[in-house]
Amino acid sequence: MAPMVEIHTIGFDADDTLWHNETFFDLSQKRFFELVDDHADAATLKKSLFAVEKRNLALYGYGIKGFTLSMIETALEVTEGRLPGTTVAEILAIGRSMLEHPVEPLPGVRETLEALAGEVRLVLITKGDLLHQEQKIARSGLGDFFDALEIVSEKDADTYRRIFARHGSGPLGAAMVGNSLRSDILPAIEAGSWGLHVPYHIVWEHEHAEAPPDLPRLVTLETIEGVLGWWAEREAG
Repeated sequence: MAPMVEIHTIGFDADDTLWHNETFFDLSQKRFFELVDDHADAATLKKSLFAVEKRNLALYGYGIKGFTLSMIETALEVTEGRLPGTTVAEILAIGRSMLEHPVEPLPGVRETLEALAGEVRLVLITKGDLLHQEQKIARSGLGDFFDALEIVSEKDADTYRRIFARHGSGPLGAAMVGNSLRSDILPAIEAGSWGLHVPYHIVWEHEHAEAPPDLPRLVTLETIEGVLGWWAEREAG
């Protein structure tokens, strides 16, 4: 039997892994639908908004600012350009409220990071708007647990190869913890790392993915505290 590869680095996703995020997007999306429900039903608006968001990702990237601009663009489309200035102001207020919302760590996160800090190199790997992600990290009070912070525009196998080479022994000696199979888990496994999947109760449509059956190095955990059990087993050899 080949020897077990030692894990030097554990990466953690941020949004919906360390703190709530998609819940606020979901609530804000519903508020947006109410603003323009005279022009289309919720199902049509949801489909239109997602199409605009997906189209705009290459220009705006991920995050609340791009989401806000996509809401305005969607509203302009469904109203055929007759969007009142007051509605634009209300959509901007939705986005501003999201940006100002307190950051609430998920249960067990602080305890898990505190137990791992100093035992293994911890790297926060998140995608989105640089300024807002930095603000959320600061508001969360979790930043000091990490040896490095990486805010990226996209998460793919090459991203994880670069990050785990920079902050450890490379992807073979690393694990990635996250809620998104599409962004956090599958590309990390493709790079050669372990993928520790901690599902969140809401998943943005763009992040939906299915893992192949019996995928090597994929571990599904009910809660983030499960990372501690996995780490303890690895240490025990």
